[in-house]
Amino acid sequence: MINSSMATGIKFNTPYILGISFVSALGGYLFGFDFAVIAGALPFLRTAFHLSPAWEGFLTGTLALGCIAGCLLAGNIADRYGRKPGLIISAAIFAISSLGMAFSPHLPEFLIMRFSAGIGVGMASMLSPLYIAEVSPANVRGRNVAINQLTIVLGILITNLVNYMLAGNGTATWRWMFGLGFIPSSLFLFGVLFLPESPRWLLKAGHTQKATAILTKIGSPEFVNQSLLEIGKMVKQGETGSYSAVFAKAVRPAVVVGITLAVFQQFCGINVVFNYTSTIFKSVGANLDKQLLETVAIGIVNTLFTLLAMWQVDKLGRRPLMLIGSLGLSVVYVVLAFLLMQQSGIIAISVFVLLAIGLYATSLAPVTWVIISEIFPNNIRGTASSVAVVSLWIAYFILVFTFPILAEYLGTYGPFYLYAAICLAGFFFIKFKVKETKGRTLEELEQNLIRH
Repeated sequence: MINSSMATGIKFNTPYILGISFVSALGGYLFGFDFAVIAGALPFLRTAFHLSPAWEGFLTGTLALGCIAGCLLAGNIADRYGRKPGLIISAAIFAISSLGMAFSPHLPEFLIMRFSAGIGVGMASMLSPLYIAEVSPANVRGRNVAINQLTIVLGILITNLVNYMLAGNGTATWRWMFGLGFIPSSLFLFGVLFLPESPRWLLKAGHTQKATAILTKIGSPEFVNQSLLEIGKMVKQGETGSYSAVFAKAVRPAVVVGITLAVFQQFCGINVVFNYTSTIFKSVGANLDKQLLETVAIGIVNTLFTLLAMWQVDKLGRRPLMLIGSLGLSVVYVVLAFLLMQQSGIIAISVFVLLAIGLYATSLAPVTWVIISEIFPNNIRGTASSVAVVSLWIAYFILVFTFPILAEYLGTYGPFYLYAAICLAGFFFIKFKVKETKGRTLEELEQNLIRH
């Protein structure tokens, strides 16, 4: 068992592991940027492109359509050519699409560029947590994968702050909002060039010497020997990363759990709060300044509670956090829907919006990515992860596309009753179908899957 807390003599190069994890997780920052920038830009885009509710939903959801394509592309690249090439391509797409959106003269060009940005987001959303999981020791893997979620929420927070500061600069402000994404995307591209390849992928590809060299940088000789033995054993037992292998009977339970959790993370409804903050608060009379200020408050709470999740995910565990988050969101949504229906004060609504954000940030947001990066066998991890994350982005598109339409016919409060019911159903799925994974190596989890 490769676990520094249990295996005598095994030591890890923590600064090195954290360093390469943070560089890989910069993809999460750009994920957060593209995810959050739309909340600040929508009030301006509605005017610039004369958006109806359906077009507003489609424009917001176009990112998700690109993410689907990006995940499919990333899964193939990750299993065939390695994790690093996919991260490089993702970073380059980010940089180009940021400028493309900023200089788009009309709606069709903007939609194409936002779709392209989605390809980069989709690739990074799958590859960054997968890469971090594969270079991290078992006893800190949850925390390290949660670094990716931390960079996502930092991207959201910083983008919301920038949006708020830019808001008074005229009708073309949205161009600056999107164009500034070129700066972090260029930094991500530069950093990825210096990342080592995943040693697990190298061993699967037969590059034992290169894998050994990287494992030596990660941990002590005892760790290297244990890793080579356990990973090598799993590589010999597994099939290659084809889609038929992903849906083989032996791994189907893990795939079902991965897909269901990915879809639930979106259908729980929280991304409506992130993407349509202005719509929600406009419905109770908040002006543009208050709408954008609320996005900043959401970003701050999101960041603080993500730090709490990073502290607890390897202590309390994945399953308890998910149970608390799903049941808590169900209750909070019922109260929030009632307050919106009653046209309650902005402060009361803000309290329950921020409470929902806090619950999500400590549970479904980081832990879903952790579990998806853990539960699949090494030989199909890239392809299987892409299937789960594609499902996530399909669910995200459905969620953000339908909200403006549902809100028009049901009122802004109506959809939150639906999201409350979904969260309750998710609670029971997690309770009966999701097993704890904390503190176990990826090879142990794979061996357990094979036995069952």
